[in-house]
Amino acid sequence: MAKPKRHLLATAEETSNPPANLEPTQAIARVSKGEGKNLYSVELPSGTSLLVELPARFRSAIWIKRGGFVLVDTTTFDDRKNKLDGEIVNVVREEKQWRKQAYWPATFVKKSSLPEDSDDESTVGKMPPVE
Repeated sequence: MAKPKRHLLATAEETSNPPANLEPTQAIARVSKGEGKNLYSVELPSGTSLLVELPARFRSAIWIKRGGFVLVDTTTFDDRKNKLDGEIVNVVREEKQWRKQAYWPATFVKKSSLPEDSDDESTVGKMPPVE
């Protein structure tokens, strides 16, 4: 039997707003690869790679895409001896709101979809040269 819609809406509402501040054990990470079975490989701002698990409350409710951002807690699996380095606590959905927070890492800058401006003069909207 499927989960009631109120659970899905509550999960979506929970992830829409960023927290006021982060715990010392939490960090924002970029999703680099989906490993399968609700496991994701993420990259911290320092460049280290972690294997994290998506908790059951987010499964089939929130989808994570490669290159997206998540909030990771690294102390969740300290007492267990396994290959998991942490757990996804929150999924960044409204990226604009999250980027305004003071704790957003400077290494995760917004990439422009436009190509870089070059020193060469643009020929857009100009007549071809006359010879």
